[in-house]
Amino acid sequence: MALAPGESPGFLLWHATLRWQRAMAAALTPLGLTHVQFVLLACTWWLNREGDQPNQLALARQAGTDVKMTSQVLRALETKGLIEREVDPADTRAKRLRVTDAGAELAPRAIAAVEQADADFFQPVAVDAAVDLLGRLAAPGS
Repeated sequence: MALAPGESPGFLLWHATLRWQRAMAAALTPLGLTHVQFVLLACTWWLNREGDQPNQLALARQAGTDVKMTSQVLRALETKGLIEREVDPADTRAKRLRVTDAGAELAPRAIAAVEQADADFFQPVAVDAAVDLLGRLAAPGS
């Protein structure tokens, strides 16, 4: 028997995701970033801060994004002057990624904006419970 829309977890997740995506867009648009640009910039920034200079494949794996789409978005970030892609001396087919000074200045501001948007969005529910649930749903093999 089919569930009513308000009883369907997938339907509710779809609507919650759309609402969350709108919140992310509203937080990031003033900074000149799309959500996927933010994710790739932030992941590169985090990895660079840890002393890693990832290639595009490693970044795509970290971010959970498609490799081809990652390459396209990185080109846009490079055009904006937020990241640099350099040929990897160990593998000339690969490009190592480094956040520029402008990217390093923007990334923490964008992270703060997204964290505030997340806090506002998840305020009606227990955040720890939401993180636990989403972590279980996002885990490999779930």
